[in-house]
Amino acid sequence: MSCFIHSKIHFQKLISQFKIKITLCIICLLFFFIFSPPVYAGLFDGAPEIVDKLNSAFEKIQDWMLKLATPAAAVAVAVGVFMKKFSFGDEERIRIAKKLIRGSLFSYGFILVLDLVLSAIQSLLT
Repeated sequence: MSCFIHSKIHFQKLISQFKIKITLCIICLLFFFIFSPPVYAGLFDGAPEIVDKLNSAFEKIQDWMLKLATPAAAVAVAVGVFMKKFSFGDEERIRIAKKLIRGSLFSYGFILVLDLVLSAIQSLLT
């Protein structure tokens, strides 16, 4: 019994040390970001090639995300429909199938709305 209490106290001590380390890391990062000097595009002699490369990379990622999200949502909905159809009255499988269909449609809708918002912001900035 005393071994269990000793290990529990040791575990609590490790957890408190971990919380202190995480708190210090967060404070250091906040300090770094608050007091860091701003970086301007003029730093790159008026030719922000890095910014252009990053923008094109993010656009490619966004396109690939949309291209992969559509078939993934379709497969998830199809699996949910087949699970519901072939559940043979099992309530647990029907519940899981409904949750799968609802979750995949919600996720796909969220991705489409996110794409719409990003394109609206991009059109406002240009």
